Amino acid sequence: MSDLYETDVVTWSDRQADLLRRIAAGERVNDQVDWENVVEEIESVGQSQIDAVESLWTQAFLHDLKAEAWPLARDVDTWRADARMFRHQAKRKYRASMRQRIDLPGIYESALAGLPDTMDGTPPLPVPQACPVTVDELLSD
Repeated sequence: MSDLYETDVVTWSDRQADLLRRIAAGERVNDQVDWENVVEEIESVGQSQIDAVESLWTQAFLHDLKAEAWPLARDVDTWRADARMFRHQAKRKYRASMRQRIDLPGIYESALAGLPDTMDGTPPLPVPQACPVTVDELLSD
């Protein structure tokens, strides 16, 4: 069964879901379930939701940082609007259970790493090197 997991995860997931429904209905098919990969996939569902929120916050930080580093650039209004949109999307996906697993300093560090060295030949103005906001502040936007 784990070979199918490696070669066709869609068919694998359909079969595993069917087996779990059969178990829930009282049928004895435990030995047919690919338990190791089922457990891994269930764990990955939660992690993918956390990854989505972290990705959106990274994009929000990056756009805010660009606006701060190049305040006279023609795209500042667009960057600020994009940052608001990313924060809004993250807020919609965020769940309180994620708080302990969100690495806000790491997210901010990733955004800093994505900041260009120059914009239209102009170096950036200084930006904060440490994350200037908390999760609560991000969620209050």
